[in-house]
Amino acid sequence: MNNECETLDQQFAFLNEADRLKSINRANVLLDDSRPENSAEHSWHVAVWALVHAHAAPQGTDIARVISMLLLHDIVEIDAGDHPIHLPNGAQSAAETKAAKRLFGLLPPRIGSPLAQLWAEFEQGETLAARFAKQIDHAQPLFQVLCAANPRPDHVKIVADNLAHGRAADLTQRWPEAHAAATALLAGNPLPASDFAARLAFLSELDVLKSVSRATTLCDGSRRENSAEHSWHIALYALILADQASPNVDISRVVQMLLLHDIVEIDVGDVPIHSAGGAAHGSAAVLGAEARAANRIFGLLPSALNGKLLSLWQEFETAETADAQFAKSLDRVQPVMQNLQCQGGTWREYNVTFAQLESRIGVKIAKGAPELWPYIKSLCLPFLSNA
Repeated sequence: MNNECETLDQQFAFLNEADRLKSINRANVLLDDSRPENSAEHSWHVAVWALVHAHAAPQGTDIARVISMLLLHDIVEIDAGDHPIHLPNGAQSAAETKAAKRLFGLLPPRIGSPLAQLWAEFEQGETLAARFAKQIDHAQPLFQVLCAANPRPDHVKIVADNLAHGRAADLTQRWPEAHAAATALLAGNPLPASDFAARLAFLSELDVLKSVSRATTLCDGSRRENSAEHSWHIALYALILADQASPNVDISRVVQMLLLHDIVEIDVGDVPIHSAGGAAHGSAAVLGAEARAANRIFGLLPSALNGKLLSLWQEFETAETADAQFAKSLDRVQPVMQNLQCQGGTWREYNVTFAQLESRIGVKIAKGAPELWPYIKSLCLPFLSNA
């Protein structure tokens, strides 16, 4: 048991450190130009881009591996900061390699070493999976600018230069459909109805999730977490805590569920699990509103993909499969860990007792990750009364 606790200590040390990526601002801004995009929500967005555009990958590409790379690719920015594409590289590569060694070194070697190798594979960009992950990472920032209602002129110039002779120039060969769409939008021409345009409309709509605030704060208590960066964080939880899943759980499907599970909050907003009243978490009113939101948002996609991703979201909601139960358990664990880092965090705001935490949170964790709940329980007891 002591060895297991030591391993979990290391896993959560990494996951809590990863929370800092939510405070690393990028050069890009949100589509509504309200603030800079941060590296955690960017990592979530490109992972969803890979899921939605999986059909565009070369035959034989391991999409699950691509998504894992994209979840991890910017984690080094915790130490090295964001490096905008239009600036010289300088010493950035060495700083990022040093950061990767420190961050992945927080984990037990059997977990940290494969993830460090995955990050390095992305950086080298030589395998099928890495090349497609790079392709997605190069395309998303273009459309982050071009799909804005009022893009900043300096950002438009960076996109134009990038398309003409920057790292996105070779999209003409790698992904001609995306390059043509970006070129058309750059010229001020609306996209005609197409499969690509429908996928892009869905992905652009998801940008709104970056502005949906949750009850839970960041680990440092500096602000409320948003639902996009939360979705990134718990997808990362699935990679790091995969050893807590039963043998029949497909971690790649769990990651996909967690990437998508909160997109209904674009319409409904966050409903805290400790809320009360007619519009409380799990109430008929909230469940109905979320189902309508899912139909609207997934309905932006081409029909076949709409059905596939909507079904995945519904599987998470009903939580009847082993994959969904493990995903649900992680969705309960992460806010607990955030609150623990803030010495009780929003538990004080909602007057949460240990009995309430056990009935609302513990049961779900124990169902999907039974060996994890005793560890979490022992951490929570000092912060909550038994009332």
